[in-house]
Amino acid sequence: MKTLIKTENIKDIAKECGLKHIAIIMDGNRRWAKEKNLPSPMGHKAGVDSLKNIVRRFDDYGIKYLTVYAFSTENWKRTADEVKFLMNLLCETLATQIDEMHKENVKIRFIGNISQLSDKMQKIITDAQLLTENNTGVNLNIAFNYGSRNELTTAIKNIIEKKIPSEKITENIISENLYTKGIPDPDLLIRTGGEKRISNYLLWQIAYSEIIVVPEFWPDFNDESLINCIMEFQNRKRRFGK
Repeated sequence: MKTLIKTENIKDIAKECGLKHIAIIMDGNRRWAKEKNLPSPMGHKAGVDSLKNIVRRFDDYGIKYLTVYAFSTENWKRTADEVKFLMNLLCETLATQIDEMHKENVKIRFIGNISQLSDKMQKIITDAQLLTENNTGVNLNIAFNYGSRNELTTAIKNIIEKKIPSEKITENIISENLYTKGIPDPDLLIRTGGEKRISNYLLWQIAYSEIIVVPEFWPDFNDESLINCIMEFQNRKRRFGK
């Protein structure tokens, strides 16, 4: 049954329940394509369209931070053709969509080990971040070549290189050395596609996040799906260990 709630009401709900940051594991692109007898690339392209729509809904609802899992450190194990396609898809999407996102006041930031990507990709990513760095709308954080264990390992190395004494290492020090420095921890983690696992995603940051798993594949995740997740979050009792 279709959810019939005004945008203003959802915006008020998000504000009242303190929903500022949603992280999403965008799972199910390939399964979506398989169900429709389409090649996997068509699923990934449909996933890009879904992301564009959800970013606009975040703006409508006043939710300032969206962090999406686009390419994990484990995704390199996929076929060479699929990896190449995903890399090209990122380049193509930024090249064709960045001006529009900039006009819509979206601030783009990449988290992950970007240094392992090609020089061409690194330049495209850097240019997108520089172009949008002063925007004040939705903060779109794209986890690309990201793995939480890698992030934590890198943070530890950074702390050691800075020669910070062990007695001075705090949770804040660790947070400041993560890829997500300066980004508030997610209030809510949504995983599409029905799988009930974290998949090495934001392990430090989601310590007290609410988690919602939805059956829809990512290309089918729409405005109604998002509203339902916001409504469920509103009914959660967050205790933060108390």
